[in-house]
Amino acid sequence: MTIFDRYIVRQFLISFLFGLMTFVLIFVVIDMMEKLDDFIDANAPLQTILQYYLTFTPEIIKLMTPVAMLLGSLFVVGRLSNQNELAAMKSSGVSLYRLLVPFIVVSFVVSGFSIYFSGWIVPYANQKKFAIERAHLNRSQAGFTRYDIFFQEGRTRLISMNYYDSHAKLSNRVSIQEFADSNLTVLQRRYDAWQMEWMARVSMHRDGGEEGWVLVRGTAREFSGQEQRIRTFERLPIGKLSVTPDDIEKKQRKPDEMDYPELKQFIENQRAAGQDVSRWMVDFHSKIAFPFASVIVVLFGVPFASVKRRSGVALEFGICVAVTFIYLAFMKTSNVFGYNGDLNPLFTAWLANIIFLVLGIINLLRIQK
Repeated sequence: MTIFDRYIVRQFLISFLFGLMTFVLIFVVIDMMEKLDDFIDANAPLQTILQYYLTFTPEIIKLMTPVAMLLGSLFVVGRLSNQNELAAMKSSGVSLYRLLVPFIVVSFVVSGFSIYFSGWIVPYANQKKFAIERAHLNRSQAGFTRYDIFFQEGRTRLISMNYYDSHAKLSNRVSIQEFADSNLTVLQRRYDAWQMEWMARVSMHRDGGEEGWVLVRGTAREFSGQEQRIRTFERLPIGKLSVTPDDIEKKQRKPDEMDYPELKQFIENQRAAGQDVSRWMVDFHSKIAFPFASVIVVLFGVPFASVKRRSGVALEFGICVAVTFIYLAFMKTSNVFGYNGDLNPLFTAWLANIIFLVLGIINLLRIQK
């Protein structure tokens, strides 16, 4: 790495980190002004409020990283242009392409880190953040108690629960329907129980010696042609099924609360159950595609700021920020087509990157080198 590269990288990283901290602070202050009254009404302690914004910060960093990258590239190149350093570099044989190299390298490094950050750090922080919202702001029904849960286990079994208490690992008003493997329209068995509870291995000696689900106070029906046999039970062990309490928790999480392996496994489970997974596939691929927005905005920012204008940096910054938010709006809009299954999920997630990458390259070719 040459002295020139080290100088550019150092100035770029300083501007990027300063811009990122500024945007995070502004975002937190605005959000705090909106939600502080709700926290006060809920009698939330100061420690809880601080913990909420601490866990909210990773999500803000993920969203504001492309904007901070744009700000850093604009300020560095704009200062080089205004102080005639850029003209001196060009006169010494340094082209715009060569100037762009350290910016692109840093943007790829930041994008690579953002993939890990968005895939593992942000989901873990979001779990904590949503838990605080559920406990103090009543922002979500998906709290410790979840209502009207339906899922398919394998090909032949449907399970429904009126509500599920994740803390007690207990569900109420449970129905399990088993269909014939050869004909999925033929109902073979049905269990209806007032409760279904998860029993750990240490407490299962009375019910068979292994951990699993136990139906409490219900009826079991077996169908054979036109005949039906009914029996009641007080406790009926049905084993592990294919889901555990952790699986139910994961099924109710939002994609923002799942890391890459969890979301991938969730998608596979839903696909195996015959569900349409287009929406989750778009979210999965978007977790990887979005971090590369940092590279796209640098391709716009560096060539744009390299041209000395009378309007100054303020107008340049405004235009490039507008491009960034148009990119984000386009990405969210295009995702809708993937959610509906109209476009391939992988193509949908990368569509905004492809289009704006082409526009960035065209913009780069138009600027005098």
